[in-house]
Amino acid sequence: MITAGIDCGAKNTRTVILKEGEVVGKGMVSTGFDQEKAVKGSFDQALKMAGITRDDIEKIGGTGSGRNAISVADIEVNDIKALARAANFFFPGARTVVDVGAEEARAVKIGDKGNVVNFAVNEKCAAGAGAFIEAMARALEVSLEEMGPLSLQSDKQIPMNAQCVIFAESEVVSMIHARTAKSDISKAIHDAMASRIGAMIRRVGVKEEVVMLGGVGHNPGFVESMRRELKVEKICVPEEPGFGAAVGAAIVAAEQA
Repeated sequence: MITAGIDCGAKNTRTVILKEGEVVGKGMVSTGFDQEKAVKGSFDQALKMAGITRDDIEKIGGTGSGRNAISVADIEVNDIKALARAANFFFPGARTVVDVGAEEARAVKIGDKGNVVNFAVNEKCAAGAGAFIEAMARALEVSLEEMGPLSLQSDKQIPMNAQCVIFAESEVVSMIHARTAKSDISKAIHDAMASRIGAMIRRVGVKEEVVMLGGVGHNPGFVESMRRELKVEKICVPEEPGFGAAVGAAIVAAEQA
């Protein structure tokens, strides 16, 4: 069986093609203003990588904030359900799922078959999402990719406001003027974000294995801050965490084919 999952997110649109439970194709483009164009672009990339055509796909699942723009989808998949199925696919022992994307963060408690037990969503403030780290990287005048490794170079504990991007940026500027090392500031930024998201995760319950999905899963500094915040031995991150929801949508599509 061949199915596809398309996740049209706020920043990127991703497509995954599953064949007999194995990822054979992936595609990603920036969502931008034209969501339908982004869907087509990522879908075409995935088809090309898989070496198949649209006619070879039996069912397509659509998810994400822009799922209404996924006209090729046969079924609409709830974001939380998609994340739960993906975590179970990557790590069968998963019980707590943390998803941090550009605009929001989500926590999901799941059962042994990837069924949703409880969940919570933070969508009110960018201080709990990837956009927060991007804004702070600009304030520090470093690339987004440098932020995580910088954070890992520090062992300082510097309290910081995680409630508002504007206030946090002001704090960063003050720390820069005080000649605080960039590595220490980066760690403070990641710790503040982990603290905010950690509070949300504890509302659904922290139970190992903990799995992180979403684009911020590529950031080693944030993963380490989150591990310390949750007081767990390890956080499991798949090779391409940003494709989690798309994988989950493809799995749900297979279940309903």
